Amino acid sequence: MEKQVAIIGGGVIGGGWAARFMLNGWDVRVFDLDPQAERKTQAMIDNARRALPGLTDVSLPEEGTLTHCKSIAEAVFGCALIIEAVPERLEVKHAVYAEIEAANTTGIIASSTSGIMPSDLQSELLYPERLIVAHPFNPVYLLPLVELVAGAKTDATNIEKAKALYASIGMHPLHCRVEIEGFLSDRLQEALWREALWLLKDGVATAEELDAAIAYGPGLRWAQMGTMQTFHLAGGEGGMRAMLAMFGPCLKWPWTKLMDVPDLTEDFVEMVGDQCDTQSGALTPRDLERMRDNNLVGIIRSLRGGNWGAGATARAHDRVLAAQNGMDASAADVDPDAPIITAQRTIPLDWTDYNGHMNEARYLQAFGDATDRFMEMIGCDGAYIATGGSYFTAETHIRHIDEVHAGARIEICTQVLLGEGKKMHLWHEMFEGERLLASGEHMLIHVDLQSRRPSAPSAAIEASLTRIAAGHAALARPDAAGSSVGIRK
Repeated sequence: MEKQVAIIGGGVIGGGWAARFMLNGWDVRVFDLDPQAERKTQAMIDNARRALPGLTDVSLPEEGTLTHCKSIAEAVFGCALIIEAVPERLEVKHAVYAEIEAANTTGIIASSTSGIMPSDLQSELLYPERLIVAHPFNPVYLLPLVELVAGAKTDATNIEKAKALYASIGMHPLHCRVEIEGFLSDRLQEALWREALWLLKDGVATAEELDAAIAYGPGLRWAQMGTMQTFHLAGGEGGMRAMLAMFGPCLKWPWTKLMDVPDLTEDFVEMVGDQCDTQSGALTPRDLERMRDNNLVGIIRSLRGGNWGAGATARAHDRVLAAQNGMDASAADVDPDAPIITAQRTIPLDWTDYNGHMNEARYLQAFGDATDRFMEMIGCDGAYIATGGSYFTAETHIRHIDEVHAGARIEICTQVLLGEGKKMHLWHEMFEGERLLASGEHMLIHVDLQSRRPSAPSAAIEASLTRIAAGHAALARPDAAGSSVGIRK
């Protein structure tokens, strides 16, 4: 299939589809009547450019093109895949399909509907066999799940084609084998939402408290296994059978009101809206989106290590990208510019390599942690950096002395070899107990972040650095070859 997709409807879902396809090398054509569609779609693509590359350890392909079309006919002409992402009103979708069929009679039509039956969607089509539901989840450019549903007249081969297509752009296609209103995921989500609305209506909890009840507990489990497997594990050695024996009778207790829903009166809607606004505080929707994206990247990347759930999908996508780029994904799994945190920690499993010990990038990260912490100690913290000054690393030397394994509790000791003017010369040594593991030497230069040129630090930082350097002058010094000296002793 030629990598060209038409998207009818450029809202949150359509824009998300555009971003995912475009960043995976597809040429995208979008049609939307909203005069703000181009701006909104571009904002979605900007978010995706920032977040999506964090899911892969292989470079994404060259971006496809984005074209905003003036008509549905212009958008769909010649496309083998046509995504419909217009409002959830059957008459609107039917009108859109009529315009699609007037210009394209062969491409797969994939509706992004979250619950309308595909048989109803295809009921007025001249070529109903080509319509499927491909229901994604927001943000489309990050979440891998896409529910595929066939209607009564859908050609089964189109479902198989869709499975391969969506997997090629890093998604997990889930074939919902029985056509049912709301499909699978939304039925489960809405059962929980319905109960949450009753808890709000009855004054049991606030919106923020209800979200905390999920986000800090079961939600973290659901990120890597669903309800059934979670309860299966809760049954211990007896599994789901034991769980049902113990708690099955509780299902008959009047704990929930899942068969009913509160009246959505104006006052009730306002109450729920006010609580959600209060929960968001000063954060804008864009702030919340970026926070959500950061968290999703972290969760999915953490699942990669065990090749589990969405992490397995991301790793499978790596293999697709590696094949496209002619690269070995395992050989590319080294990031020498990894983020750095604290200088005292326990080594996690994903810091180790195929030899079973900490890899080179993590030594650099650990020593960078110590540098950052030392910068904070002398006053070069986040508040100071926000004023326009910081230290840049100009040169680094690392000596690997002994192996470090997962579970090791490490400590890094730091010595200031030079601290004057624009220069900061640090010597780090990494220990596990009394065992010396590695040394790192770093030369840093203070920089004006506006001009990106060397500059003098603040008087307070220079005074702190000079004072510490004077005290460290009495310590043993590394020799000319950079041999470790055990500065902690």
